[in-house]
Amino acid sequence: MRITPLDIQQKQFPMRFRGFHAEEVFAFLEAIREEIEDLLRENAQLRERLQQTDDESRRFWEMQDLLGRTLQEAHQMSEEYKGHARKESDQLLQTAAEEAEELVGRSHEQILALNEEIVELRMVRKRFHVEMKEVIGRFMRLLDGESSNRKQEFSLHSLHGTGAGGDLPEDPSENSCHGSVPED
Repeated sequence: MRITPLDIQQKQFPMRFRGFHAEEVFAFLEAIREEIEDLLRENAQLRERLQQTDDESRRFWEMQDLLGRTLQEAHQMSEEYKGHARKESDQLLQTAAEEAEELVGRSHEQILALNEEIVELRMVRKRFHVEMKEVIGRFMRLLDGESSNRKQEFSLHSLHGTGAGGDLPEDPSENSCHGSVPED
């Protein structure tokens, strides 16, 4: 049974002969009542402070839990961003490497094509030189043959004294068409 200060104040004791001194008993009971009242008030205050401390502790733990989860999520997001950044970087490097390889391949093909074209142009130039030499040689032979024919005509005309060949030069080297032709 729980005793309150009111119970102590209202408690009635039967009187007996030669019993306790009533005023002292009432004064003592009043002192006990006040002491219990103070203790109960202090107990209530302590309970209230304990409840506040529990509430603060619970809020602290909830905040700590929230902070921990937030840090964990931030770390996880950071790792995901790092992973995405690594993946994107790897893809960019791969793409750049492929493009560089393709560019090198195309450049190599162009170099080969240019080298083939150079070889072909050299062959064309060589054939051109050979053909030009042949044309010049034929032209020279033709000129030499014509010059010989004219010399023979001139000789025949001068032997006969007709003078028909008087307009021909005496020296075939004076003929402007028979000048020197440079050879390669």
